[in-house]
Amino acid sequence: MSEIRAPLQAQVVAWLVQPGAEVAAGEVLVILEAMKMEHEVRAPGAGRLQSHFFAAGEMVQEGDLLSKVELLRQEIPGPQPDLIKKPPEKAVLEPAETKAGERADLARLRQRQAFTHDAARPEAVAKRHAQGLRTARENVADLCDPGSDTPTFMEYGALAIAAQRSRRSEQDLIQNTPADGMVTGIGQVHGRSTVVMAYDATVLAGTQGMRNHQKTDRMLGLALQNKLPVVLFAEGGGGRPGDVDMPIVAGLHVGTFASLARLNGQVPLVGIAAGRCFAGNAALLGCCDVVIATRASNIGMGGPAMVEGGGLGVFKPEAIGPSGVQHANGVIDILVDDEAQAVAAARHYLSFFNGPTIEFTAPPAHALRDVVPENRLRVYDTRLAMEGIADVDSLLVLRAGFGLGIHTALARIGGRPVGLLANNPAHLGGAIDADAADKAARFMQLCNAHGLPLISLVDTPGFMVGPDTEATAQVRHVSRMFIAAAHLRVPFLSVVLRKGYGLGAMAMTAGGFHAPLSTVAWPTGEFGAMGLEGAVRLGFKKELEAVPEGPERQALFDQLLAQQYGNGSTVQMATTLEIDAVIDPADTRQWLLQGLAAGRVAEPGNSLSIDTW
Repeated sequence: MSEIRAPLQAQVVAWLVQPGAEVAAGEVLVILEAMKMEHEVRAPGAGRLQSHFFAAGEMVQEGDLLSKVELLRQEIPGPQPDLIKKPPEKAVLEPAETKAGERADLARLRQRQAFTHDAARPEAVAKRHAQGLRTARENVADLCDPGSDTPTFMEYGALAIAAQRSRRSEQDLIQNTPADGMVTGIGQVHGRSTVVMAYDATVLAGTQGMRNHQKTDRMLGLALQNKLPVVLFAEGGGGRPGDVDMPIVAGLHVGTFASLARLNGQVPLVGIAAGRCFAGNAALLGCCDVVIATRASNIGMGGPAMVEGGGLGVFKPEAIGPSGVQHANGVIDILVDDEAQAVAAARHYLSFFNGPTIEFTAPPAHALRDVVPENRLRVYDTRLAMEGIADVDSLLVLRAGFGLGIHTALARIGGRPVGLLANNPAHLGGAIDADAADKAARFMQLCNAHGLPLISLVDTPGFMVGPDTEATAQVRHVSRMFIAAAHLRVPFLSVVLRKGYGLGAMAMTAGGFHAPLSTVAWPTGEFGAMGLEGAVRLGFKKELEAVPEGPERQALFDQLLAQQYGNGSTVQMATTLEIDAVIDPADTRQWLLQGLAAGRVAEPGNSLSIDTW
């Protein structure tokens, strides 16, 4: 005989087995209720149930005798089954009721989730593909470590719908406004958790609804709290006036824009634009560290409706902020052909913020010896020097269409992420104008905020001068380079490839030749307080004018120029310790690697920021 006692204070709900009936081991005998939860009391073994000592509706105390079971056979001593069915100590997920079919609650969930998938909206997807574009979910899947054996994207807010219940049926909203037009979640990019947010242009034109604002704010809060990078697919038409369920007038209190701006300088921010990106969507895009856009994109702070509403004329969307304009003016950092390339560029960009890599391929070192022509007046491409220094296939050029006087790029050297600056002799002879200075200063801020050492390749005659140049506020713009360099917390190394003249050369070396961790020069280097030709014409004006104009004056000029060139040679500069060394170009990588090993990245302050411009 085995006693059945109450395991807790509760109320008897119902007896499932009547007295005298045979029971199996583990069979549920009675249901008890406590704190609105039902508890099953089971038979300890096979046998026959005796009388009920408490009826349905009566209260029992812990330990009260509920009934007895006359066992049909002698039980082997040992652990007895629990009277209360308890969960296993370690949760194990198993298919639910595989023989009888899926549970009803799980089936309802799967049915509801199906409406969030692209397959539920074949017409919208087909229209998207016909435009040569991908869906938001296709882009997210491509970004988040495709090919992984396990799911790499954890979606937040997938069941959201537009706040338009007062004007549309719920079934309509479920079918046509999945996720309220925005896919949000945390995914793995190169194995690092990353916040991913993608406006869905197939849902209400990718506009910013009240619920997708709430989703965005939730994700940006997680990014700030956990220091997670953010990737934003920003295509869309801005604010959505049709969300009538929310008791608001203008909606200007939303925190999304401030939340994204607060992440500036804290974590890498990547914005991607394909198709049309206007108004609020464009404002978020502009807050990102780097903007990647397709050639077919249009980016503007106002779309056609807003422009027309402001009385500024009627324009087609394609006329507003086309990629050619936005790449040349500096809005777009990386211009690509399509979304597949955009995602690849985003993955490449984010890879630089994951620390050093072990595997890399070094370029042929001797090729650097042929980068600078022997003719000191001959133009060449300093990007060849960048490629010759960086690990193979690691170079990612930023803002190539803007500020043509200076190239900026992220790269790896010996597996270590770095930022590269290089003057461009093919534009204004390498002179630094306002746009180039802005580009360089912001790039220094970017690398500084995210802890990337900077390497500067110098070949400049100085800052650009002249009446037209001064009309561009040159004085203010070029000074940004000095200010940005003075606040660096990362190592800065300089290599003078050829010309190192004047204030421009000082700006390219963090403020002066002794400001960097090291300043070295190739044998092709030449130095002076200003361009040598100008120095001769100004410094020896009387001597030159004393000689008849023509071959004789030119011969004197050439003689004086040769003297100046000799005085400003790399060896002379090294002799006076104005630079640290003259190196064989083939040794550049090794010199830089040793410098990077010696340099220290200081702890970030509380006010690191990156200008949007």
